[in-house]
Amino acid sequence: MEINKDLMAASSTPIVLAILAEQDSYGYAILQRVKELSGGHLEWTDGMLYPVLHRLERLGYVETRWETAESGRRRKYYSITSQGRDRLAEERRQWQTVDATLRGIWQRVAVWLPAALPPSSALPQGA
Repeated sequence: MEINKDLMAASSTPIVLAILAEQDSYGYAILQRVKELSGGHLEWTDGMLYPVLHRLERLGYVETRWETAESGRRRKYYSITSQGRDRLAEERRQWQTVDATLRGIWQRVAVWLPAALPPSSALPQGA
């Protein structure tokens, strides 16, 4: 299934902030976590992730630091700030409203939707 680019862009901020709320991370690991959490439906690229991370850093939602891995490779780690946690809480409230609205609409128009659509239970609840 291909996800609309507008929907991917709109969801990138809460997804990245939520991943960083779990734990500090670096770019490649964030990309892998997005893929894992979406069951493989979302496969972001570096070209999509890094502009989001840079914007979040500029806005004060994310901080960075450099660490050297056991392999000797330097990695830039991202961590969520308290301002980022506040933003994540607001993003969550907004997405829950959108989610509830869409679920209500889907129930009303279910008779007109093609039978091939996957059930909403296949997606994470209350994201």
